[in-house]
Amino acid sequence: MDKFVITGGNRLTGEVTISGAKNAAIAIIPAAILSDGVCRIENIPNITDVSSITRILYDMGAQVRTIDKSTLEIDPRKIHTCVASYELAKHIRGSYYLLGALLGRFSHAVVTMPGGCDFGVRPIDQHLKGFAALGASYKLDGGMVDVRAEQLKGSHIYLDVVSVGATVNIILAAVRAKGMTVIENAAKEPHIVDLANFLNSMGADIRGAGTDVIKIYGVEHLNGTTYSIIPDQIEAGTYMVAAAATSGDVLIKNVIPKHLESITAKLEEMGVEVTEYDDSIRVRREGPLNKCNIKTMPHPGFPTDMQPQIAVLLSIANGTSIINESVWDNRFRYIEELKRMGAQISVDGRLAVIEGVDHLSAAPVKATDLRAGAAMIIAALCAQGTSEVEDIQHIERGYENIEEKFRNLGADINRVHIAEPVIARAI
Repeated sequence: MDKFVITGGNRLTGEVTISGAKNAAIAIIPAAILSDGVCRIENIPNITDVSSITRILYDMGAQVRTIDKSTLEIDPRKIHTCVASYELAKHIRGSYYLLGALLGRFSHAVVTMPGGCDFGVRPIDQHLKGFAALGASYKLDGGMVDVRAEQLKGSHIYLDVVSVGATVNIILAAVRAKGMTVIENAAKEPHIVDLANFLNSMGADIRGAGTDVIKIYGVEHLNGTTYSIIPDQIEAGTYMVAAAATSGDVLIKNVIPKHLESITAKLEEMGVEVTEYDDSIRVRREGPLNKCNIKTMPHPGFPTDMQPQIAVLLSIANGTSIINESVWDNRFRYIEELKRMGAQISVDGRLAVIEGVDHLSAAPVKATDLRAGAAMIIAALCAQGTSEVEDIQHIERGYENIEEKFRNLGADINRVHIAEPVIARAI
């Protein structure tokens, strides 16, 4: 196991290039199962979640070829099973996208319940509701979800809550179904649009992605394609907040500024200077940080995946700020770690009240989940002294070369190997 050792106090300056979007990649890679040809996917982020989902396809019989560090070729024609390996799939949330993709191709899918970060129950009732509307039946057996259909048929589906996962899974299942499917109250996140664009490049007929009503006209076949994944808005937002937290001046390249509008608005409200260009964004801070209230919402609202990072910034802002987490039940577990560094935060259910302090102090902390891990890095970068961040395997699920990118901006961050404890054996 490894940890990060970070000495705070360095002002981040320079340029950083954002990788492909994690959330788009873990939907698009399973979507390749639906193709009748080879899919070449570019701008793939080099992260463990992508490695895991790719390994699952390989284990099922797909031919997977690495062209370079950010390009994969997937030939799904030799997939010989509709059952995903439990051991491989149980660790990542994106494994449940295999349900829609396998159901769409084979009319049968057996996949484990979703894993990934542990910050609340991950119900898949809306996914199953969508599958049932398309004509599938399902059962839960030993932690596995078994979904099958004689023939998938288009249907009208209203999602009771806005769900990214359910929207993706219904699109995947419906794209080769007979007839038209309408999804109302659909999620509008950028990676939903990216998935639809990927499928449309293969010959699908999906309209309305990015709005709350998506129409899918089923087709019989999908061709191979070459497609480049969008930049990662959460990675970009993480570096935006890090620049602000360290009174830095950072140009963040390979972004879509429109995807970052909710983050930009809150940073500007806090007194941070943000300048947008065509495919880059500059974040600069000189003065003090102002207090600010945040409510996480589905896109285009403030993303829940940026909540821990912005909490670090609010912890060193003047005055009292409030975060309302409206998406997940238990996403404040990292607060105890942040309090070890001197943050003054109280939590009541889905509300966190943050009293800004003059500075954070170094402490040993751990990454409780992916985005909380990124928050701990930001906290360590702006804290006084040297901090250690453990459990960084969570961070590597979603950030490519994070220590190298921060080091290139002037951060004092190093990876250190933690020796496994030796357990004495009784004689």
